[in-house]
Amino acid sequence: MLRPRIIPCLLIHGAGLVKTVKFSSPKYVGDPINAVRIFNEKEVDELMVLDIDATAQQREPDYARIRALAAECRMPLCYGGGVKSVEQVERIVSLGVEKVAISSAAVERPELVARMAEVVGSQSVVAVLDVRKSGNDYEICTHNGTRATRKHPAEFASRLEGLGVGEIVVNSIDNDGVMKGYDTGLISAVRQAVTVPLTALGGAGTLEHIGALMRDFGSVGAAAGSLFVFKGVYRAVLINYPSRADKDALIARYYRGLERMAPMPAASRR
Repeated sequence: MLRPRIIPCLLIHGAGLVKTVKFSSPKYVGDPINAVRIFNEKEVDELMVLDIDATAQQREPDYARIRALAAECRMPLCYGGGVKSVEQVERIVSLGVEKVAISSAAVERPELVARMAEVVGSQSVVAVLDVRKSGNDYEICTHNGTRATRKHPAEFASRLEGLGVGEIVVNSIDNDGVMKGYDTGLISAVRQAVTVPLTALGGAGTLEHIGALMRDFGSVGAAAGSLFVFKGVYRAVLINYPSRADKDALIARYYRGLERMAPMPAASRR
């Protein structure tokens, strides 16, 4: 059974790291390599790095930066931004990146997912779906949330699973940087539509939010940005991550929840 994961998500804008609120108002939070070194020391489960400029600027992934990040990173690394071809995915994986995230290209050309999975394996192909509320429902958006697609995240996630994607990241635009909790309605809709590993992003502001996510959705990936780069009500920049004891306590509560839900052995029933 897949163990729940707690995943810092770092956004690259220009030459540095930023944190956004609802995909706008980027605030500088530091240097990417320095952040990776700190997260190495904190023994994070996995790290996600997204270049939010590449697709908008219609440029290739920054391979020199990817090489530097992968060389420094001592945990599984997922990298995304500007990826739109099988050749790019192959090159990124060859630099030491375990997972490659695709977003706009997956939405515009879903068949790419199948070709990428054939070449590097499904486990290395991650689809990031940026989702905004649309009336009483949800809609996938691309290009940093500026282009609506009329695609429903649950239906499209199911299609991507059929094409061979190895993981779905559901990123709530409305909850991005707000730090008031995940959009559980969105996560539930996608969780019911797919069986591949699912990661939620957008809204986490406390460890309790992550604990609630695990309680409600099981072995889901809990990704967050603001929670791991800000500290306190004034949002002072501080790279942080739960201690091993805090993380183990969250995971232990998740497994205790599974035990309570498990049926009793026949011999023990009264």
